[in-house]
Amino acid sequence: MKAYYDARAPEYDDWYLGVGRYAHLEREHWDESVRELELAVAALPPTRTLDVACGTGFLTRHLRGDVTGLDQSTRMLAVARKRVPDAGLIHDDALELPFEDGAFDRVFTAHFYGHLEEDDRLTFLAAARRVADELVVVDTARRPDREAVQWEERILKDESRWGVFKRYFEPEQLVSELGSGEVLVANRWFVMVRS
Repeated sequence: MKAYYDARAPEYDDWYLGVGRYAHLEREHWDESVRELELAVAALPPTRTLDVACGTGFLTRHLRGDVTGLDQSTRMLAVARKRVPDAGLIHDDALELPFEDGAFDRVFTAHFYGHLEEDDRLTFLAAARRVADELVVVDTARRPDREAVQWEERILKDESRWGVFKRYFEPEQLVSELGSGEVLVANRWFVMVRS
């Protein structure tokens, strides 16, 4: 997974923007769904936030307050540095979270949680709860054309092929899995839960 996202860094935003390999996809209400997600992230109260697996900073840029982004990919962080120059950016592992207990008020993560298999999910949730009281998870909504859990083949512009573990979520399922919380976004493409 780490090698895949490092390789994907230069084209990661193509997915959100609907360009490149994603230009031909018919994604009904995609732009409105992305905008709804961006507005929901921007509406979170400003606070000390750790964005885990911040990637290119596509959503990080909408977080308000004292923001720290963490990612395992130096190539993703290079893009994020240009997009969110005021955020502190750290190259490190997203499962262990190398911070003191209570170092943040909120852990935010987008499109990371759904790639974690059971043991890694439990490790991440314990670490997130250790470093912050609040957890906000953004991931991909369950759709009829996708199984809830699957291995996907992803092809990059250089034609390299990658096997990626992916989970898709119903909003209440994510709330339950996180232990409690409220649904902030539930549209055709995205779910966002604050726990």
